Amino acid sequence: MSQRDLAGELRAARITAPAEVRARVRHIAAADTTARGRRFDLTWRKAFVLAVPVAAAVAGAIVATHPFEHRQPTAVNTPAVVRGAKQLAVPTVTSSGTTATPQRDSGLAAPPSGGRAQDYEAYLSLRVRTPDSVSDGVKRALRITSALGGYPTSVHASSKRHAATADLTVKVPRRHIQEAIARFSAIGTITGEQLDVQDVQAGIDNIGATITRLQRKLRALRAQPQTPVTARTIAAVTASIERLQRARAQTLRAAQFATVQLHLGTPQAAAKPKHGHGPLHGLGLAFRWIGIGAVYALALGGPLVVLLALAWLAARLLRRRREDALLSQS
Repeated sequence: MSQRDLAGELRAARITAPAEVRARVRHIAAADTTARGRRFDLTWRKAFVLAVPVAAAVAGAIVATHPFEHRQPTAVNTPAVVRGAKQLAVPTVTSSGTTATPQRDSGLAAPPSGGRAQDYEAYLSLRVRTPDSVSDGVKRALRITSALGGYPTSVHASSKRHAATADLTVKVPRRHIQEAIARFSAIGTITGEQLDVQDVQAGIDNIGATITRLQRKLRALRAQPQTPVTARTIAAVTASIERLQRARAQTLRAAQFATVQLHLGTPQAAAKPKHGHGPLHGLGLAFRWIGIGAVYALALGGPLVVLLALAWLAARLLRRRREDALLSQS
């Protein structure tokens, strides 16, 4: 007889255990409550041991991604002028005990070209002591502008409790620009300056060459027999010449004046330094993040523990049913 036939006969035999054996097995299973309770406790202990490292890992990840070191804010002062800023004057103490701030001439007073038309623009940022000094400085700047033959184009001033600012834009004859900048610089302490000079003589020369060419064309047209078409052409050329002459004259007039922008302001109040925290501040933050990590661990690990418990209960119930089925076979 082969092994396959032997296995088939054993499966078909359905050997049943004697009644006393089945009763003995039921008695042993009923009496084994302590072992089951121990297995149950041991399983929960394993789950707890597994959940603790998971919670610690989650808390460590949260603390690592959210460092609790305290950074002091850094005050950033934005300069009023990007380029052309000069070193500020350092106050000195005289023998009488008073503080004197040495003044210096601005380095912007580059002499304009006398033979070429230029678009000359200058910027000065001045610091004065008090809000009243800002108001006095505005009046003084306007008097200087008027004395040099210039005129203001815009004036804006604002003041708060202990601070004030003013912005002026004035036009000064280009031949007096050096004197104007020197006198403006004496109003306060220079904190920033900038100079832009653009040559516009080439554009004026091009306009002049175009006017000359149109004038030659106009003389040639006037020498021709006068017809309606010629008359209309002469009128159009004449209008072009007049328009170009006005544009050139306007450019020349604008080049005779330099634009000066002045900014007057009181010193900004120094930001109050924030006091640091005590030596236990880091410990408090550490406990705080540990608590947050524990909450995350419970929120993430709780469902996992519940699923493991349900799986264990299902496996236990299935095993109990198999045991009951095995014991109930007759």
